[in-house]
Amino acid sequence: MSKTYNLTTPLSDEDVIKLKSGDIVNLSGILYTARDAAHKRLVDLLDAGKELPFELKGAVIYFVGPTPPKPGDPIGSAGPTTSYRMDSYSPRLIEAGLKGMIGKGKRSKDVIDACAKHKAIYFGATGGAGALLGKKILSAEIIAYEELGPEAIRKIEVKDFPVTVINDTYNNDLYQIGRREYEIKT
Repeated sequence: MSKTYNLTTPLSDEDVIKLKSGDIVNLSGILYTARDAAHKRLVDLLDAGKELPFELKGAVIYFVGPTPPKPGDPIGSAGPTTSYRMDSYSPRLIEAGLKGMIGKGKRSKDVIDACAKHKAIYFGATGGAGALLGKKILSAEIIAYEELGPEAIRKIEVKDFPVTVINDTYNNDLYQIGRREYEIKT
């Protein structure tokens, strides 16, 4: 039976170990946006022993390339992008302290294993609902890699940003659980 939680970033080990695949979480606080080009740069910085543009410990990265904002809005449409493109980078970031990732679609075994080993969570956001998700974003500012345009790293503040736990710290995968439950019923 899934539960609903209200959590504020940065996330702690205690926050993430209570979550199970299928749980609903309303996130508030600071998220960072990054897609594959930014992920590569972050991992390159880690590998070179250099400082990152934001504190990774306890952070949550949202895989999104938002559209430009309408006048008076902090951000435009902000729907999740397909997560597998970050799979080659995510385990390294998780090992360095990343606690959460938000995107859509399945993750690799390496990412799922890194979540279990280092106590991190992969959340799913509803694809196709970018305009509605954008309304949960209170502020947004580019903090790194402005030249990447929509894929620049942004620091965004969210309030009650709705996500679902896909991969938890116990190697559970909601996509596999859902499939098994469907197969049992048919």
